[in-house]
Amino acid sequence: MNLYIGNLSYNVREGDLKSVMEEYGTVASVKLIMDRETRRSKGFAFVEMPNDEEAQRAIKELNGAEYVNRTMVVKEALPKA
Repeated sequence: MNLYIGNLSYNVREGDLKSVMEEYGTVASVKLIMDRETRRSKGFAFVEMPNDEEAQRAIKELNGAEYVNRTMVVKEALPKA
């Protein structure tokens, strides 16, 4: 399942986020979205978790949780319409 992780601190790195997500299961990939011009984080990322049950548990546990002084938004990433 592909997850959207939003409202992240601009200081969070892909490795930091991967460590947090791995507490809930296997993480296939982490893609922190960066601004092309400034090379700074845009404050959101996509995380691919192959096991849907683990991904659902991560959503349940982490959506609304505080991480690096920000309240995270964690939900299933939906394809662009």
